[in-house]
Amino acid sequence: MKTHRTKAIVLRRTNYGEADRILQLLTPENGIQSVIARGVRREKSKLAGGIELFARCDVNVGTGKGELGILTSARLEQFYSHIMTDYERLQFGYDAIKQVTKAASTIDEPAFFDLLDQTFISLDAPDIDVRLTKAWFWLQLAIVLGVGMNLETDTNGMKLVEDATYNFSEQEHAFVFHEGGTYTADHIKLLRLLSAQAPKVAAHVKNVDELINDVLWIAERAVAH
Repeated sequence: MKTHRTKAIVLRRTNYGEADRILQLLTPENGIQSVIARGVRREKSKLAGGIELFARCDVNVGTGKGELGILTSARLEQFYSHIMTDYERLQFGYDAIKQVTKAASTIDEPAFFDLLDQTFISLDAPDIDVRLTKAWFWLQLAIVLGVGMNLETDTNGMKLVEDATYNFSEQEHAFVFHEGGTYTADHIKLLRLLSAQAPKVAAHVKNVDELINDVLWIAERAVAH
C-alpha cells in the first residue's frame, strides 16, 4: 500500500463500526481528504492521541480500495489546548472550522490550511483579544475566496484619506464618504493591518480597544455566511 505523509487539521470525526472512525482532514497539498482510522477507538490504539481537534497533526495516509484513505500513523505536532478552556474561543474555533470546510469543499486552495492553523494559533494565545482573531479570520477568508474588501477607495472611486470620515455600505462592501461618518482613518488602518498581518501584530496597535468592535462588525460582512 502506497502512503504519503502530510500535515493535517481534523475537521470532523465520525464513529464507524465498533472501533473505527471516519476523519475529514484538511491538508496543505490535497485540500479536504477523508480517511478511516481503523481501531482508533480501542483503548490501546496508537492513532488516538494524534488526531485531536484544534491541533496540527503529522499523519501518514495510505491508499485504500475506495475513496477513503487509510490512516496508518498520526502524531500531534501542535495541540492548541487553551482554546478548549474559553467558551468564546472554542465556539469561534468551531465556526472557523465550519466556514473553512464549506469553502474548501468548493475551492481547491492550499491557503485554507494556513488560514485555519493561524486562527488556532491566535485563539490559543490568551493575550490576543479574541475579537482581533475573529476580524482577522473574516478578512483573510474573503481574500482567499477572491472577494477581499476594498480598503483603498470609497464607493465613488476616490482614495480613502486621513482626515475624512466614512460610513460602510454592506451592499457594496465599501466605504461611503460622509461628513460626520462613523469610521475614521484609524478604523481603515486597522482593517489594512489585519488584512496583511497576523492578529498578534494588530494587538500592539495603541488604540485597538477603541476600534475593534467597529472593525469586527465590518470584517464580519466581508464574506456572506
